[in-house]
Amino acid sequence: MSQYETIEFERTGNIARITLNRPKAANGINHVLGRELAQVASLVADDPELKVVTLTGAGRFFCAGGDLKAMAAQESGAGPYVKHLADNLHEAISSFARMEALLIVAVNGTAAGAGFSLAVTGDIVVAAESASFTMAYTKAGLSPDGGASYYLPRLIGIRRTQELMYFNRVLSATEALDWNLLHRVVPDADLPATVDALAAQFADGPRHSNANVKKLLLVSPDHTLEEQLARESAFISAAASSPDGTEGIAAFLSKRAPKFD
Repeated sequence: MSQYETIEFERTGNIARITLNRPKAANGINHVLGRELAQVASLVADDPELKVVTLTGAGRFFCAGGDLKAMAAQESGAGPYVKHLADNLHEAISSFARMEALLIVAVNGTAAGAGFSLAVTGDIVVAAESASFTMAYTKAGLSPDGGASYYLPRLIGIRRTQELMYFNRVLSATEALDWNLLHRVVPDADLPATVDALAAQFADGPRHSNANVKKLLLVSPDHTLEEQLARESAFISAAASSPDGTEGIAAFLSKRAPKFD
């Protein structure tokens, strides 16, 4: 059962499920949600048994970004408060990006600001048909956080990133799919079952093999070809000697389905 105030957390076998749970506040990130998200991200990142982590929102919104009401209520000014929010969010995103388990994000509704940033950090991103995406930072006189300036240029290029950040364009789920921000769009009613099926699929897969894919893709834009080739050689040779690699090769040669631990 969840021990958090603003997050629902459940672990079943090698799958963990995280739900942002401030539906009356559009799952906006206040100091409690930011802190708890960093805590739960660290928890799942340190769990050597997990293969999959899913992340979604409760209610009609995935996440509307930082809680502007909470920011405005700060008597000493919003700056220190926002710095604290951003630091916690960034700690969570770093943990999700560097953990070996795959992060499947289920965008159940509007993803705005930091919610948009958080959504696209997933290794697998699935959205409901009714979901929408917008940066909206400059509308509030703010600038992007949550890794948006890192992930978006890599995913969609600088011009489309500028379109989102300067013009605050709102993308439908279908447009977000066309822009390569997502992997799939499904009917709203099918989102939970789709994500559960994907989680089960990867939970039966090779944990370390998928983790190596994450590691290779995370650093690829910053490496030369030769540096990346060296990492590929090191990773695939280690994988070939691992239990997953041994089982995968044997299963392929025997024309049977592999059974990964």
